[in-house]
Amino acid sequence: MAWRSHGRSNAELVHNLRSHGVFTSDRVEAAMLAVDRADFAPFDPYQDSPQGIGYNATITAPHMHAHALQRLEGHLVEGAKALDIGSGSGYLTAAMAVLVGPTGKVVGIEHIRQLVEMSRRNIEKHHADFLRSGRIELITGDGRLGVPIEGGYDAIHVGAAAPSLPMELVRQLADGGRMVIPIGTGHQEFVQVDREGDQFRKKSLHGVIYVPLTSREEQL
Repeated sequence: MAWRSHGRSNAELVHNLRSHGVFTSDRVEAAMLAVDRADFAPFDPYQDSPQGIGYNATITAPHMHAHALQRLEGHLVEGAKALDIGSGSGYLTAAMAVLVGPTGKVVGIEHIRQLVEMSRRNIEKHHADFLRSGRIELITGDGRLGVPIEGGYDAIHVGAAAPSLPMELVRQLADGGRMVIPIGTGHQEFVQVDREGDQFRKKSLHGVIYVPLTSREEQL
């Protein structure tokens, strides 16, 4: 049903995603209503499918963004620190920023400078305050290396498929933190990783199809 969650407006898209059971959280609903996909998807923003945004990159389908937010929602609380790898046009970075609130911080990293500039323009349309206040920080860099910070991240989202679980990113989780990431080269699985002290629990959720997490040169 997720793939049939298209809408004629952002509100209708979000309503359909919830009606089809893609997410259940009131907070996720509020965040998705607060961030209009039309600011971030250039052609058919309310279609529940991936769309090209240039430079061989895509904006992920709405149902997968909703599913990722649902899985991370308990870690995207007021004051939390989050990392969005492969931040693309900036949609999920902005939605995560709504959830972490004014005292939280979301770092978006993308290895193509033009996409970082695009995401900045997109966020500035209706959420320029997120950038001015530092609630969102956008970085041009290799997402496979993450962006190490003291204490680690409460939530990490990876928007492209890694060939195997990248331990460099796992190590950047805070104690009690959670990462969601697609893994695989042929068959891909959407995987949840939870950190408890020095232990990491890995849980496969379901099959997915994502673009690969790769170098800037290979993508271009």
